[in-house]
Amino acid sequence: MGTYGTSYDRTLDGPRVAAQMETIKRVMLSAGECNTWLTLQEIERLTRYPQSSISAQLRHLRKAAFGSYRVEKRRRGNERRGLWEYLVLPPQGALTAAGAN
Repeated sequence: MGTYGTSYDRTLDGPRVAAQMETIKRVMLSAGECNTWLTLQEIERLTRYPQSSISAQLRHLRKAAFGSYRVEKRRRGNERRGLWEYLVLPPQGALTAAGAN
């Protein structure tokens, strides 16, 4: 079983999954620049990808093979029903546009 599971076919699924990963990464890094935390539902509205795919891609972003991004997770407010929000930041030690100046 590979990173994406047993049903993943690189030829059939590769371009779609890569585009999905790139879109989610860009949206989340942009939000992170403004310290904006987003729920899976909010990310879904922005990207039109299903929440299950977004959740999987956020997990992948933490892995070295995908850049070792810092994916933070916290409860939104006093939500007892388990509403979580996420913030994605560049890998530790990576130069950001602000830090490059």
